[in-house]
Amino acid sequence: MTKAAVLHAVGKPLTIEDVVLDAPRAKEVRIRVAASGLCHSDYHFMVGDQPHPLPVVLGHEASGIVEAIGQDVRHLQVGDAVVTCLSVYCGECAECQTGCTHRCEDRPVRAVTPGEARMTMNGEPLHQYGQLGGFAEEMLVHAHSVCKLPDGMPLGVAALLGCAVVTGIGAAVNRAGIRPGQTAAVIGCGGVGLNVIQGAKLAGASRIIAIDINPAKLELAKYFGATDTIVAGKTTPAEVTELTRGGVHFAFEVAGHAATARDAFLMLRKGGSAVLIGAAKFGTEVSFPAIPFLKNELNVIGCIMGSSSFQLDIPRYANLYLKGALTLDPLISHRLALEDINHGYAQLIAGDGARGIVVFPDVSRG
Repeated sequence: MTKAAVLHAVGKPLTIEDVVLDAPRAKEVRIRVAASGLCHSDYHFMVGDQPHPLPVVLGHEASGIVEAIGQDVRHLQVGDAVVTCLSVYCGECAECQTGCTHRCEDRPVRAVTPGEARMTMNGEPLHQYGQLGGFAEEMLVHAHSVCKLPDGMPLGVAALLGCAVVTGIGAAVNRAGIRPGQTAAVIGCGGVGLNVIQGAKLAGASRIIAIDINPAKLELAKYFGATDTIVAGKTTPAEVTELTRGGVHFAFEVAGHAATARDAFLMLRKGGSAVLIGAAKFGTEVSFPAIPFLKNELNVIGCIMGSSSFQLDIPRYANLYLKGALTLDPLISHRLALEDINHGYAQLIAGDGARGIVVFPDVSRG
């Protein structure tokens, strides 16, 4: 038996339940969870902004210790400190073979049916969001969704590497490919947005403009590398354009709204790119004025999970943290027990801090 936070119905609180995990099969790994981040992506399913089969154990940004491995798992051993990531991949499709594992066309899954599901409750199958289910004391996942951490990496902050960090930094470094001296604006300064900011800083951006409705998050953005801050409003694109004398090279939309995606487009300089990262409500459509799009040769590009090969990027980011070149600790505004997860999400939606994490004290090491 292991405890997990289960979503039974849209709009209802998560409930803490006793669940049962299967034994690891081929290419599977069982993990004792140390910490699991509260990401807005999970909240979309909780309130019905995006559909998901129920009941489900949410949570995808998790760290922990490998407890058991199945056959054909070669890159992990029992006792390894690890991080999980949504970008589980097959390794054989055209996208994987060309280095785009985050766009895998044949993600390995195990059927959620009686006798096949990795996780059950009262004998009935449970879904795992992203084939993970990190809001639990233990996880049983495919080995291609797990990354080993370097020695000395604290497991508490390491959890953030699996989503907020790999998504944010990856968007700036991998997808946008910011070059030294270029400019960037970031709309939405939560956990992902703050990492876009420090990714832009790492890439050598000369000016990084943080935009949010919450002044406290703008102050935090300065700590992560923002050179300018703007309280979001109707005139935001004009303010950015004036501040940069023509617009930014890259505008990152992290809030997940049609209006802010349009704002990102409107604050671009000629040849600039709007990078859409934020998870929008299902069915959301975005529009842009056609003439500037053509005349100014503007770009609108999507970005999922930082366009990252996470098993390469996450250890790289962990080593940057260990060397003092990457900031993680201030991202964590709340540490809470699994039983307090609904309160943690109330804090997230209220805009209180950057990231809350569920911590399991008997496993977590910072």
